[in-house]
Formats: sequence, C-alpha cells, structure tokens
Amino acid sequence: MPPPMTDNTATSFAIWSRSSQERTEAVLAALLPRTELAPERLHAAMRYVSLGGGKRVRPMLVYAAAEALGGAATAVVDAAAAAIELIHVFSLTHDDLPAMDNDDLRRGKPTCHVEYDEATALLVGDALQSLAFEILARPGLTDSAVQVEMLHTLARASGSRGMAGGQAVDLASTGQSLELTKLEFMHIHKTGALIRAAVLLGGLAAGPLPDKSRSALERYAHHIGLAFQVMDDVLDAEADTATLGKTAGKDAAQGKATYLTLMSTAEARRYATELIDTALDAIAPLGKGGSRLADIARFIVSRAY
Repeated sequence: MPPPMTDNTATSFAIWSRSSQERTEAVLAALLPRTELAPERLHAAMRYVSLGGGKRVRPMLVYAAAEALGGAATAVVDAAAAAIELIHVFSLTHDDLPAMDNDDLRRGKPTCHVEYDEATALLVGDALQSLAFEILARPGLTDSAVQVEMLHTLARASGSRGMAGGQAVDLASTGQSLELTKLEFMHIHKTGALIRAAVLLGGLAAGPLPDKSRSALERYAHHIGLAFQVMDDVLDAEADTATLGKTAGKDAAQGKATYLTLMSTAEARRYATELIDTALDAIAPLGKGGSRLADIARFIVSRAY
C-alpha cells in the first residue's frame, strides 16, 4: 500500500494542485475565443464547458511530469496543459449527449446540450478539439521535432486507437458483462490514453525524452490510468451527485460494464491501491523530481470526487 501523505505533504500538494488548477484556468481563459467574437453563441458555449470546474488532473499531470524531468512551467508546458484539458472537455461534451451517455449534469452544472442545445454541443466538441491542436501546433512553440512528437502523441491518444476507440467499445459493451482483460482494454483506451498523453506531453515539454525516463513515465501512466477508472467506478456507486458534480449511479442504471460488475467495492479499492503501488515503483528512478507525480497518484486513489 502506498504510504499516506503526511500532514505537511498533503498541505504542500493542496497548495501546488490549487496553483496548477488556477494556472490552467488562466491559460484556458486567455486561449479560448472571447464571447464577443463571432460566432458569439458558440464561443460562449466553449467557455461555459471549459472554465470554472473540474479537477484538472490531466493538466496537473503535464505540470508534474515536466517538473519531474527538470522543466519549468514555461509557455510550452502551458500549451500542453491547455491542449490536453481541451481534448478532455471535448470528450465530456460529446459523451454527455443523448446519443451517448445522455447526462444532464457535468462539473456541477447543466451539460452543454442542456444549457444550449445538441447541435451547439456537437460544434463545441469539434471546436475544442481543433483549438487544442492549434495551440500545440503554434509555430516556434518549441523544438520542431519535439513539437511534432507532441502533436502525434495527442492525436493518437484522441482517436480510434485511444479515447474515441475506448468510447466505442464502452457503447458496444453496454448491458454486457466483460471479463477483466476486455474491461481493461476498454479503459486503457477510453481513460488511460489521455492520461498517458498528459504525462508524456509534460515530459516532452521539458525537452527530448530519454528512453529510461519515457519508460518510467509510460509505466506510471498506464497504472494510474487504470486506478483512476477503478476509483471512478467506486465513486459512481458510493458518492452522491452533489459530491461528484455529475449524476451518481448512472453506470449501474445504464448497464455499463464496470469494475464493480466484477468485484466488490472493497476489492476494487484494494486493486486501485495495488495499481498505485506499481505506479510509484515505476517513477522511483526519477527521485525527488517525481514527487508531484507521486502525490497525484495518491490523490487518485484517495479522492472523494
């Protein structure tokens, strides 16, 4: 089991995570089109779904991975953090649509298609995805070879061999009972691919990524990605809507394949802890530089929302 945070460590992480969240909010607010810019309604909806909510775990992973590799919170790190969050928000906006998960609450407020309409929600997702790549492709952002690798990493994580593919498997599996290997194949793509991309983008933002560091980051990301989904399934069953900021109990109501269809909540929590143990072992070679990555791993398994 990963050692719990001491009071000092927990306080330090709370300060750091809040600072990362505020930095992400400020970067997004500056990069998203202003509401007075035509088409005003679309731009207002893009800002509505992107600002003022969320844990910002993926941007935190970007900042923490850059720190682990000796990088600072520079413009390229900010661009990577913003791009990964915009892809995540795009996915949530589309996932909430009636054709997919049909949810009316996200991050404690009405979903985009409820607040606006379904057509606007579709366009918001499309526009956020395009904006993410526009930000990361900005000329002169960083070394061109590194920049191309960052773009490739994000594109692969977003598409049919990543997040979109995982969502397709999820939709096709509704009402079915999946064995663990198939369930984890789905989540490695649906949730894990973007988490892996966040960690690698942070590492790349710090400069060319040595093979040993890449291997450590990839192994860490693989295991925290699975742990994140395990805890999401547990919290969907145990927490209430107000705490989650989204409709609680939706997975069971829709017949979704989850970890709790295969194991008890106690077993799921133990499994998440084992995954985090392995993730922490993976980044041990990074030494003190990986401390924020370790903090995020512990947060993932101990969070209440």
